[in-house]
Amino acid sequence: MQIHGFQKMTLLDYPGKVAATFFTAGCNLRCPFCHNAPLVTKINLADCLDKNELIEYLKKRKGILDGVCITGGEPLLSDDVFELMKEIKDLGYLIKLDTNGTFPERLRRAVFGGLADSVAMDIKNSKEKYAETVGVKDFDIAPIEESVGFLKSGAVDFEFRTTVVKELHTEEDIESICRWIRGAPRYYLQRFKDSGNLIREGFTEPSIDFMENLQKIALKYIEKVELRGV
Repeated sequence: MQIHGFQKMTLLDYPGKVAATFFTAGCNLRCPFCHNAPLVTKINLADCLDKNELIEYLKKRKGILDGVCITGGEPLLSDDVFELMKEIKDLGYLIKLDTNGTFPERLRRAVFGGLADSVAMDIKNSKEKYAETVGVKDFDIAPIEESVGFLKSGAVDFEFRTTVVKELHTEEDIESICRWIRGAPRYYLQRFKDSGNLIREGFTEPSIDFMENLQKIALKYIEKVELRGV
């Protein structure tokens, strides 16, 4: 596992906590609108950060930081992530894990091993449009469904989130997603923005009115629905 990004402090990545964020490189999906292409398709080994230096930083920030967010890329792509998570937990930090849900066994291992205190899982689109949205032909959605079911079982604090792209998401898609994840404690609709580092060009942000309408639709199924990036 390679760490290719580190944010020393954030109030956004781990809601309600003062946290640092680790960005792991590599992903098994190719979402064309992904804003972190350097962590997915343009990985530069020279950009790899020294894990030991980051752990030393966390040691010095004890009492100031509450937790650490581990995101990507896809952190669960490698078993090596568990060693990193254990080192962070041994320092007394809470951990929020961001995942695309394609590795349900590793997700369970992180939760039941006491390594993840909170999980944020991306729901890319309605089941019918998943392959198109993740950029993988003949994509098998079964692991996604398994991860959704596991999180909804209540084994860990969690949230679902969807990045809404004008060219990829409709009102019907969001309603389909919400029927699927009904009962989740929190659902975030993130407004796509072009970071300049996309995997593929040609995607645009939806209007604020459209996002607000999606929120109204989602609230029919999920108690807490919030918009991000509006």
